[in-house]
Amino acid sequence: MITKNSIYKIICVVFSCITFLATANASPKTNLVKRIKPSVVGVGLYDAMSAVSHQLRGSGFVFGDGTLIATNYHVVSEPLDPQIVQYHIIFSGTGRQPKIHKAEIVAKDPVHDLAILKIRDTLPALKLGSDTYAEDGQDILMTGFPIGSILGLYPATHKGMIAALTPDVIPSANARNLTMTMRNRLENPFMIYQLDMTAYPGNSGSAIYDAETGDVVGIINKVFIKETKEAVLEKPSGISYAIPVKYLRMLSKNKGYDVN
Repeated sequence: MITKNSIYKIICVVFSCITFLATANASPKTNLVKRIKPSVVGVGLYDAMSAVSHQLRGSGFVFGDGTLIATNYHVVSEPLDPQIVQYHIIFSGTGRQPKIHKAEIVAKDPVHDLAILKIRDTLPALKLGSDTYAEDGQDILMTGFPIGSILGLYPATHKGMIAALTPDVIPSANARNLTMTMRNRLENPFMIYQLDMTAYPGNSGSAIYDAETGDVVGIINKVFIKETKEAVLEKPSGISYAIPVKYLRMLSKNKGYDVN
């Protein structure tokens, strides 16, 4: 005879099995993204006089001792106005009410389009990969904020692969438009990653990381735009570029920061 108690035990066993299978079937990639997300931050500006005081300018990620934030130099290159209350900020967490951290720029590298900011709080840090270049065809993931924070701070993850290791050059339609800096880069280019990955302007500063280990391989710094900046969300090119992580390591060590 089946009693209520035995039915209850059967239900508990079935529920436990379902829970176990659901956990067991979670893909390694899913678990990896969950681990990475707390280290992904928004990089922005606080402007007391603006209609929108807390402005998201790009993406970034935590590394080192948990107080260091990596992003692109072009995300934070606009000088602060000394006549009004302005300062750099970091958005952490997700949703409509992210935590705001006041930040200070502690290192800049305009040539490699990198910047490091420091906050007082400590957040989960990502592990930086080695100085060795990633191989063509390596699977990678990227987590950041492709369309900003219009609907709240919700990081999005994209997948792709390293398409090529290529010289970083800036094309110009007319030789007369070349600056000395651009000419020097054409003559002595450094190597960057070309990616087979969909990225958007808001992804500037996002980490690209190994799809298996989660180690940071590089930092997104530009997106190839087919038409206009306004059309990039509707018609992404699927081609983007990233600065190898070796240059972030170099910048950190030059400033005396111990990174993993």
